[in-house]
Amino acid sequence: MSGPVDTAFHLREAMLLLGAALAFVLIFRRLGLGATLGYLVAGAMIGPHGFDLVGDAANKLHFAELGIVLLLFLVGLELNPARLMRLKHDIFGLGTAQVIACGAGLALMIYVTTGFSIGAAIALGLPLALSSTAQVLPMLRSSGRLNTPYGERAFSILLFQDLSIVPLITVIAALSRAPVDPLAPPGWLLAVYSILAVAGLVLVGRYVLNPLFRLIGGLGERELFVAAGLFTVIAAATLMQSLHLSPALGAFVAGVMLADSPYRHELETDVEPFRTILLGLFFLAVGMMLDLQAIVARPLFILGMAILLVAIKTGVIYGLARLFRSGRREALALGLLLSQGGEFGFVLFAQAQAAQLVAPEAASLFGAIVTLSMATTPFLMLVARRYVRPTRDQGTRQGPDGVGQASALVVGYGRFGQTVAQMLAAKGVALTLIDSKTKQIDISEEFGTKVYFGDGTRIDLLRQAGAEDARIILFCLDDPDFDVMRLEPIMEAFPQAAVFVRAFDRRQLIALNDLDVRGTVREVFESAVCMGRLALGALGFSEQAVDMVEEEYRRRDTDRLDRQVSSGDLHAGEELVFRPGRMLAREEADDETE
Repeated sequence: MSGPVDTAFHLREAMLLLGAALAFVLIFRRLGLGATLGYLVAGAMIGPHGFDLVGDAANKLHFAELGIVLLLFLVGLELNPARLMRLKHDIFGLGTAQVIACGAGLALMIYVTTGFSIGAAIALGLPLALSSTAQVLPMLRSSGRLNTPYGERAFSILLFQDLSIVPLITVIAALSRAPVDPLAPPGWLLAVYSILAVAGLVLVGRYVLNPLFRLIGGLGERELFVAAGLFTVIAAATLMQSLHLSPALGAFVAGVMLADSPYRHELETDVEPFRTILLGLFFLAVGMMLDLQAIVARPLFILGMAILLVAIKTGVIYGLARLFRSGRREALALGLLLSQGGEFGFVLFAQAQAAQLVAPEAASLFGAIVTLSMATTPFLMLVARRYVRPTRDQGTRQGPDGVGQASALVVGYGRFGQTVAQMLAAKGVALTLIDSKTKQIDISEEFGTKVYFGDGTRIDLLRQAGAEDARIILFCLDDPDFDVMRLEPIMEAFPQAAVFVRAFDRRQLIALNDLDVRGTVREVFESAVCMGRLALGALGFSEQAVDMVEEEYRRRDTDRLDRQVSSGDLHAGEELVFRPGRMLAREEADDETE
């Protein structure tokens, strides 16, 4: 049992860690170098190789790896099936090519310049192919480019890099010189475990997690929701670890299973603070493990290798992006953005060291190389912004951050949203218009209308657009696959705003019945009724007969919709549908002609 002395010791270490992180992160953010470098330098300063104020870096690193697990969970939450299908060519095409080409090029560079064995060169080169998700994604978010085509291409590469960690660990394990763990299962059994575990997590996500979060959401207990989110992540990671698989893979699968949940945005909001703190602790622990004496002994080697790393990755990514039909400017900006080493490199270097492929001094040297390469990224992006200006056809558009207060937000500015917005503008209503299609934004600007870029179903973006002060939010989206249940957390986040929704068809209209929206409009209903009236008039039926048909059709359609909603069956009320041979009663009234 720990006593007062142990408690005081742990409190002192926690104070030193947080104090050093606070000081260095503030300095580095002020200099525009990013929080990640601040954490790394802070850890190096207070660690056993620096001023030796805090020890036991290895155990702190193991605990802080939860930050990596939470990061992968959040990445999984971004990957709903619709987005996966849209980005599949960039994720699995460009992403695969980038990891393989950069890994091979860097491994060859290490083998030629250092004299390391082939196994060591591969174990060091492949991790260097990965870029820093923790550094790049915040940069894209802060610049408003994450949801642009350029940002999505960078996100796709980063996502595949995160997914490639498990096979890279497998490659290092296959090259291992360490004695085989007698308790570890053979490779074929690990493959079976992986398939069964992923399948199990998919089933649990579909039949357990979504109903669980729906139940907790209905209770309105925020603390319980946070606890359930963290439990989901840790339980999935624990399952994978118990099967000798990557805990991060389990967290990622859990995130993907909840990507279509209406509570996805709330989960992101609740988990993000824990991810931030634990990932910061991870970088602190990595900094503590850097052997500063080995680094000081070979500064030119570290500097030269960092320059080669940045140059090779920039060149390879530029070439691959051009092959995937990016413009020259976008390809160069993408290469500069992803030219650094990444945080997962430290994890894989530790794996290579445990596999006896590299010495601890080499792991420290290459950890320093990754650190120095990460330090170059903010400067390279300054260069990119000055000399590599994206053209308009690359899809960079202004987001709604800080646009000012508006009474109404219109999400979706296509043919439907334009009509709604013009009617509101006719009475002087203050509007903020949001759309995710850059072509539509450009066309609107040609006619003098300002439309902001972004996914208007994201709570964070709606907050940027001023949804907390809006009186009304109108979703005018032209998407037959849109999951209307995603609107539920939006309505909870902005209860003061009346929500109106354009429904694509009856299925969306039925689904919307479960939500307390102020109003719904079926997309083509009124225009179709209008054309039906015109057609009957052209056939010679009197206006009275046409009015009777419209009135009866609307009554039957409402009755049929009520039956479908109550039964959950689209076939309910089929007997109410007019079709050849099934006409109005009292046909004599319909036969009156002008």
